Amino acid sequence: MCAAAVADQLPTPILDAESPNLLQSISSHGGYAYVSMATLAASGDFRAAEAAREMAWEQLHSGPWHSVLPVWRDAYSMACLHLAKFHYRNAEFKDALRVLDMGLIMGGMLLRNDLDSAVDFISAKARQNDGQSEGFEKSEHKLVPEAEFDKAEVLRFLPVKSLSCKIVVKKSAPSLEAFLREHFLCGCPVIISDFMTHWPARKKWNDMDYLKRVAGDRTVPVEVGKNYLCQEWKQELITISHFLERIQSNGTSSDVPTYLAQHPLFDQINKLRNDICIPDYCFVGGGGLRSLNAWFGPAGTVTPLHHDPHHNILAQVVGKKYIRLYPASLSEELYPHGETMLCNSSRVTAFLKISFIFRTIWMNFPFLILVMNFMLVQ
Repeated sequence: MCAAAVADQLPTPILDAESPNLLQSISSHGGYAYVSMATLAASGDFRAAEAAREMAWEQLHSGPWHSVLPVWRDAYSMACLHLAKFHYRNAEFKDALRVLDMGLIMGGMLLRNDLDSAVDFISAKARQNDGQSEGFEKSEHKLVPEAEFDKAEVLRFLPVKSLSCKIVVKKSAPSLEAFLREHFLCGCPVIISDFMTHWPARKKWNDMDYLKRVAGDRTVPVEVGKNYLCQEWKQELITISHFLERIQSNGTSSDVPTYLAQHPLFDQINKLRNDICIPDYCFVGGGGLRSLNAWFGPAGTVTPLHHDPHHNILAQVVGKKYIRLYPASLSEELYPHGETMLCNSSRVTAFLKISFIFRTIWMNFPFLILVMNFMLVQ
């Protein structure tokens, strides 16, 4: 506990208004013990708030994620907000942000606005206490050094003839009509250049100090291990500051790679979402944005050969990435796994050692289910 406590309360207007209905709904699904603990938590019992969160957590892990009742996700959010209030009153801002992030990652939508507002409220208070400013101050702590691209050096690490096979066509900001006609409808991949120069992320995300300042205390899920097909692969929850430390130590220690993969980071951290723009290409053909995820990994990170259920736009923001594409007609020759959970992944493993740190954003939007990747690179 900190000696100094804050005088004001953490505002949670939706929680205050929806608590009676939510507790009644939880009771109707057999959550009598949870309701008892949550009621005590609302009246000031910290241990009861912890107990309520544990009860909701057990329900979230009682079976496959898709079978979890939405009311238990909202119950988890409620318990996280109660805990955040206690931490906030004791000026334990990092602890408060951690439980709020858990609510954002695992919780439901009912109390989502309260969670987002609480994060902004506590982050502002923490910056105020630390004397930090809101603006972007350029620093020299780069994730990726500004160096010339050495093709000969790259070829030392890639498979033979990697860059001499059929190369995906590259175009400078084609019109939506041309993109639809020449690539989307016929399933032909394309590299689009000169379309991200206005993104604030292009400069900001290569700045370690900026990332730590706006998101350093935020908790995110990461993958630890060579890739998700390996036996030693696992998932952890760590702060972005801790993650950046692992990125910096990559290659200098015996630690296995840590990778932030396929995570809706921009739903969780609004300040990073403000650094990017959704390309209009995501909406050609009358579709809409299905999901917006982030990939962020150290040098040498390799994703196994796989296909996705949606069309993809890959926006390479920092660093470089080698991508290998195969036509859907070769699916059987690529030996997909028989297990249901891995049926989109190939049993053919390509071991690459690529010396680049990279960060990517995948923007998935629904149309037909086939293998097609649209890439935006600078």
